[in-house]
Amino acid sequence: MLKKEAPNFISPTLWPPNSPDLNPVDYKIWSMMHKVYKHHVKDISELRERVVAAWYELDQHIIDTAVGQWRTRLRGCVKALGRHFKHKL
Repeated sequence: MLKKEAPNFISPTLWPPNSPDLNPVDYKIWSMMHKVYKHHVKDISELRERVVAAWYELDQHIIDTAVGQWRTRLRGCVKALGRHFKHKL
């Protein structure tokens, strides 16, 4: 189902293992989900509507900042030999 709905989705096997600090969705954009779950979600249709609405309300500057931090975070990960590094950024 995910491949059908999001054909450009990167499968979990290609994600850095246990590295939320390297995932722009986790370290910047995921905060939009607080808005989505502020009130009880009754079904998948409503969830989809809320996620799409929250995405369109997301300021482009937040997305640009998340993408712009990518190299810094990669360097931090390499310097920390793959260990936790968020505290060093």
